[in-house]
Amino acid sequence: MRILPDYPAHALHTAAVGRKTEVWRLLLGIVVMIGLYIVMALFYQQIIAEFSRLRPTFQDELIAGSTPLAMFVLLFSFGLIGTAVFIGVRLVHNRPALGVMGPLILAVPQFFRVAGMLVILGVVLTVLPPYGMGGPLVPNLGFGRWAVLLPLSLVAVFVQISAEEIFFRGYLQQQLGARFRSPLVWIVLPSALFALGHYQPAEAGQNAVMITLWAGMFGLLMADLTARAGTIGPALAVHFLNNVTALLITSLPDSLGGLALWHAPFGLEDTEQLRAWLPVDFALMIVSWLAARLALRR
Repeated sequence: MRILPDYPAHALHTAAVGRKTEVWRLLLGIVVMIGLYIVMALFYQQIIAEFSRLRPTFQDELIAGSTPLAMFVLLFSFGLIGTAVFIGVRLVHNRPALGVMGPLILAVPQFFRVAGMLVILGVVLTVLPPYGMGGPLVPNLGFGRWAVLLPLSLVAVFVQISAEEIFFRGYLQQQLGARFRSPLVWIVLPSALFALGHYQPAEAGQNAVMITLWAGMFGLLMADLTARAGTIGPALAVHFLNNVTALLITSLPDSLGGLALWHAPFGLEDTEQLRAWLPVDFALMIVSWLAARLALRR
């Protein structure tokens, strides 16, 4: 019995790998990328440390993402991951770095088609009941300041989500898909690693496992979209709109809320309220995935 569907378009995504599909090359690529990231991160952290001498509270702001500046520093730091992947692909695989995204001639229009569909979906969900998140939203940034920061905020969020998609649905899924025929390998393994990267028991407490499961499901759905489209364009769109909503529109007050227009009426420490909201978030994720699939069929 077939567990997962056939993905004929996935051949478009894996074509960039060519014949260099050896597992050792994949592992070497990961090692090189991690090494590059560590080196760049050390320089980045040194700059932050120097700035923190001028602003003693900045390290605390950075940990919580509680101010716009701290959020920009955090989000743009993900660019180091994307840079490490691009350099690693060139060094280890000797192929064009942008190839990890799949054919760009398809990825770009797919991104905008899915993003357009999700914007429409977001508008519809906003006007339909039930309303609210179990309590009144708490204003964070004033609208004027939020609007001025919005263009840079959107760029920062895109840098953050693109780094994750480029590594997990781009590099890992692409290399594994070129080497192994079974989707159980190239869909499940990157998604499991993506989920583990979101396991934060110190911050999320008793909800850490549920948040990790949410991330794992999100990874599986984005891997599915990538396989159906032959590029990471749709996954980029879903991830981007999801994080724009979660980081720039309504965020948790005690976690990465510095750029949000509003804060939710509960935080990570509110175990029961957050746990009650997570099933709704799961449902929204599934609906977004279905909407993306519909956009790809147009």
